Amino acid sequence: MFVLVIHILNVLHCCVFVCLFLTVTAAEPWPENATLYQPLKEDQILLSDCASSLAVQAYLRMCGLPVQVVCRVNAEYMSPSGKIPFIHVGNQVVSELGPIVQFTKAKGHSLSEALDDVQRAEMKAYMELVNNMLLTAELYIQWCDDATATEISRPRYSSPYSWPLSSILAYQKQWEVRRKMNAIGWGGKTLEQVYEDVSQCCQALSQRLGTQPYFFNKHPTELDALVFGHLFTILTTRLTSAELAERIKSYSNLLSFCRRIEQTYFEDKRLIQSSCSL
Repeated sequence: MFVLVIHILNVLHCCVFVCLFLTVTAAEPWPENATLYQPLKEDQILLSDCASSLAVQAYLRMCGLPVQVVCRVNAEYMSPSGKIPFIHVGNQVVSELGPIVQFTKAKGHSLSEALDDVQRAEMKAYMELVNNMLLTAELYIQWCDDATATEISRPRYSSPYSWPLSSILAYQKQWEVRRKMNAIGWGGKTLEQVYEDVSQCCQALSQRLGTQPYFFNKHPTELDALVFGHLFTILTTRLTSAELAERIKSYSNLLSFCRRIEQTYFEDKRLIQSSCSL
């Protein structure tokens, strides 16, 4: 009985410590030297990482939170999740848009605070759609399309390293992505089927957006940041084929949406151009 009481007290002590830690973290102001890490913009970063990085930058700008973009050869290996981008804020390191949204929310910065439960669920559903369709399509084209993998993805991904490490890392990455594609049922798809998936995703996004400036009327949410990051990057990235961008260009309201966010939150276009340059 005594041992049980001691155990309960230890658990309560841990809970109190965690609560105090979260309270202190939330109370800390957003620092001016917050940093976002991504691969080298000129020679290394690929379409999917570029899109994910731009989505996080757009989200932080929409929140009014300053962040400095820093490019590192080993950004992928520095990330706690192994995924790009990640931010370094104070003594915290957080990777990917979803966790970063939760992190900023804990600090009192949220774009979806005004949404009701139904709207919030709808927003999350559309974010899943973007990740499951657009992000997966980007990864497929990068590593499963032989022409793109040979001419763009492997050379860029391995560019900072000397041979034979460069070849080893590039082929290892390609093998990892192709294994993932097989696991989720995309391995047997043709390129045309992937393009059609992108078209269907864009159609759903276009219908939800309609004539509104943002997906939930007058104010942007993390969904707007995510969609912008992927659409803008696809539209401005040169691949072996322009078909991916052409699928997006079929939807005029999505093009206007991208221009609106670029003009509103990226006044200095050099900032957005320098973050993703393939």
